[in-house]
Amino acid sequence: MHKIYIKIILFIFFVVGQSLFALEIYLEPSLNSQEELQEALIVAKEGDTLKLAKGIYYFEDGLSLDVDNVTIEGEGMNDTILNFSKQVSGAQGLLVTSNQVTLKEFSVEDAKGDAIKVIGAKGIYMINVKAEWTGGPKSSNGAYGFYPVESSDVLIDGCVAIGASDAGIYVGQSSNIIVRNSIAQYNVAGIEIENSFYADVYDNLASHNTAGILVFDLPDLPQQGGHHVRVFRNKSVDNDTDNFAPEGNIVGEVPRGTGVIIQANSDIEIFDNDISGNGTVNLAIVTYGSDTEDENYYPHPRSIQVHGNRFGKSGFDPDLETGELAAILFELSGGEIPDIFWDGVLPLSQIIFGQPDDEKIVLGDNGNASFLTINPIKYKIGLDPVNTDYDSFRGEIKPLKAVSIEGI
Repeated sequence: MHKIYIKIILFIFFVVGQSLFALEIYLEPSLNSQEELQEALIVAKEGDTLKLAKGIYYFEDGLSLDVDNVTIEGEGMNDTILNFSKQVSGAQGLLVTSNQVTLKEFSVEDAKGDAIKVIGAKGIYMINVKAEWTGGPKSSNGAYGFYPVESSDVLIDGCVAIGASDAGIYVGQSSNIIVRNSIAQYNVAGIEIENSFYADVYDNLASHNTAGILVFDLPDLPQQGGHHVRVFRNKSVDNDTDNFAPEGNIVGEVPRGTGVIIQANSDIEIFDNDISGNGTVNLAIVTYGSDTEDENYYPHPRSIQVHGNRFGKSGFDPDLETGELAAILFELSGGEIPDIFWDGVLPLSQIIFGQPDDEKIVLGDNGNASFLTINPIKYKIGLDPVNTDYDSFRGEIKPLKAVSIEGI
């Protein structure tokens, strides 16, 4: 008969005269994994660790945790597997709504919806965790692998995301974020930072997605004005998977073969990355192009710095069927799509009188990278709108500050 083993590893008296127990709760796979693990998540106290042995745990319902300062730890992402292929209820595999939670060394497979969703956490640390849909890219896969929203002090370190129909690694409406040492493959968007403040995305591999790395800001969300995001020392290469997002999803407009897209964010620094093998475009800096009634939303990118990157082959297989970006680029460039594209769309006053100096696109040394932007007014009246003068966008690079998370 399967048992849950509990070992007391700490026992102290707190200053208020109450005793505080921190428990290590050990579970093994069984026919009752659903009930046993969910019960452990419910009865867990602050400071407890749930240790998951090697093996495959099968679930028919989602799991949830709402207790602060709990650790869920497996014995390796390829050895401890939470499998949701039989899931019939629940909107995600694991839902976390508490603070100072650590998830490490296990996998979540084939969740009905998102693999791991985190809402409103102050401190969420996901370390060496895998989220995967094992049947390959399909629109019926869950939207997100890692999905922390409305959270702060977010760490995603050494994680793997495969097969998400929106974004493999996504952080939205959050602040103080580090995504590092992780792999995102065969997702629509590999890594996405959306409507967030202060994020460092570095030392990651994004390959064989539709698009590698996205930094977006969208309207009609409680937190807007995404800013201060550094994208550095990443490899966004060979993103070549056809877009398989469900119909109506905004990421469904992203063309296959995109390395990095920056949309409607401010104070972005993109540096020391390897960006190549992307059939449509290596780097696109664009304005949000759809109509919105959100009066508080600013749709234009501002203060974007691009320097020290290594751009390789791109534009060799543009996706002319998905969205408008690739078709516009192909037309404007005469089929010679540049490494770096800025759509040039600005408020009318700035198109006429120029951008403020502190809002301009600034290019540093990016090797032999090519560049193209357009003048939208010339485009509309039928004049040649194309500007490929890289040097006219050179300027002083003002590095952004690193993101730090206490205790990390």
